[in-house]
Amino acid sequence: MTRALFILTLIAGVTSPAFADPALANARNCMSCHAMERKVVGPSFKEIAARYANDKGAADRLASKIVRGGGGAWGAVAMPANPQVTPDEAKRLAAWVLAQK
Repeated sequence: MTRALFILTLIAGVTSPAFADPALANARNCMSCHAMERKVVGPSFKEIAARYANDKGAADRLASKIVRGGGGAWGAVAMPANPQVTPDEAKRLAAWVLAQK
């Protein structure tokens, strides 16, 4: 039984998507305008997660904003486009941001 559980855990680890983390957010310059718990230029990651907590389509919209930029959701300052972020990275970053509590 223990061996089977171990094997299933290994398989799950290999097949599950890699999650974003602060290192990826930092590498893609997200931390230039955002912080975990306080507003910098843009809202904190925790504020974003709280606002979109019950929004099932938020991850896709946020991933799009991460790559293409956007404005109006948090005030007058627009979020610039970030073309160095791949679509996969944007999805991972959006999921990570939405997981902040």
